[in-house]
Amino acid sequence: MSNGLFALGRSMVGSLRDLLPIVVVIGFFQIVVLQQSVPDLVGLITGLLCVVAGLTFFIYGLEMGLFPIGETLAHAFARKGSLFWLLVFAFSLGFGTTVAEPALIAVAAEAAAVAAEGGMIEATDASMLSYASGLRYTVAFSVGLAIVIGVVRILKGWPIQYMIIVGYLLVMVMTAFAPREIIGIAYDSGGVTTSTITVPLVTALGVGLASSIEGRNPMIDGFGLIAFASLTPMIFVMAYGMVI
Repeated sequence: MSNGLFALGRSMVGSLRDLLPIVVVIGFFQIVVLQQSVPDLVGLITGLLCVVAGLTFFIYGLEMGLFPIGETLAHAFARKGSLFWLLVFAFSLGFGTTVAEPALIAVAAEAAAVAAEGGMIEATDASMLSYASGLRYTVAFSVGLAIVIGVVRILKGWPIQYMIIVGYLLVMVMTAFAPREIIGIAYDSGGVTTSTITVPLVTALGVGLASSIEGRNPMIDGFGLIAFASLTPMIFVMAYGMVI
């Protein structure tokens, strides 16, 4: 019990430390540069306390649950020796965590609203929902495929830099042909997929898998899955834009 409280307290101190620069910057520009009083001080302090509490429990949850379960599953699949089920698990993990990613849901909804305002799609709830859902599932599929590619890379020991270079060259080529309206969304999709839900589980999977395979170095081979997860959505969303 005491160890759990100590870990929770350590997470809270870390959250306060991480938020302090943001508070200092906002306070400096609000008071010194703009020379204005802070509006709704009580609401601001309440919001900051909620953020600290949310970050604290989130980090504590990662350390207590998500990281261990990710590494445990990776070890279990490595011992099982079934490539098929390992790849199915990798795809499902990437797809499932991305579909549930709050940042992606927000971006997809905003993109649908802007597309409706710009006349790209009909300004109806059904059309906007269809557009947002199509964007979300396209990104989720691309991340699932990215995790599969990353897992195969770990198994084979392929150097990551060449694969990333080829991927970004493809992004550059597709940018020249994709509709201008989708390019920004595609680039943003690559960023929002590497957020609160996806990163912890995918990182734990890569490190756990590299630790379980003889001849693989977790520091060299265990990381890099996130790079694939941020690259493939740009490619797939631009392709989605070309088709739509």
